[in-house]
Amino acid sequence: MKASIPSILFFGFGSASAYLSGRPAALSTRRSGNFLSAPDTTSLALSPAELWTSYNGALDTAPLLTKSVTAGVILGAADFTGQLLEKSLAEREGLEVSDDNIDLGRVLRFAFFGLVLQAPWNHYYYLALDGALPPTPDPLSATTAGKVVIDQFIQAPVFTVLIFYFLGLLEGKGVDGVNAQLQDKYKDTIIANWKLWVPATCVNIAFVPPPLRVLYLNCVFYFWSIYLSITLNKEAPDETSDVSS
Repeated sequence: MKASIPSILFFGFGSASAYLSGRPAALSTRRSGNFLSAPDTTSLALSPAELWTSYNGALDTAPLLTKSVTAGVILGAADFTGQLLEKSLAEREGLEVSDDNIDLGRVLRFAFFGLVLQAPWNHYYYLALDGALPPTPDPLSATTAGKVVIDQFIQAPVFTVLIFYFLGLLEGKGVDGVNAQLQDKYKDTIIANWKLWVPATCVNIAFVPPPLRVLYLNCVFYFWSIYLSITLNKEAPDETSDVSS
């Protein structure tokens, strides 16, 4: 499972991008007697240039779906990486590490979060933000600075609370459990958020073309999701059961 999940995710994204852009993945079958042989897997692979072309085509034809699929793949991969890091850190600290495989359910919860909340939220949020404050020819303008302030000191605190509730309720903590987690971890999480996302948002709003902003955000969110994955699943001293996303 450890070796196959990233490959599956990459293949799935490539196939989805090709499909959304109207360019179906090339499948070939060869008859052998009365049976069809296995597909020619070499024809399934897309080069980076082809994948990028397919992605941009999909952005034109189905922007929300494309961003959502991308976010699901990236955030699922982030949790997968986070679980590997958790085990590695535990081993270095001499702690007992379970021999169980990667928690696929936890990976899928993060992927589902990217698919149905993270990407749609940011898709519509950036449309509204650019509609209220259109991009300026000069990227380093007062408008850009104002959009960064709105993003990080109004939008981000609200969205962080939604992340806690979405992942917590999906895992089954209940409202009381999520409230306790917010009380314990929200302050540190939002401070860590600003350390990463204030500079990242400056780059995103100032220099990234609007159609690619969610993709850029998803790439940065890969690293942020690793932090969230480890933070939200770190067992507190007084907890008797695992806290997982």
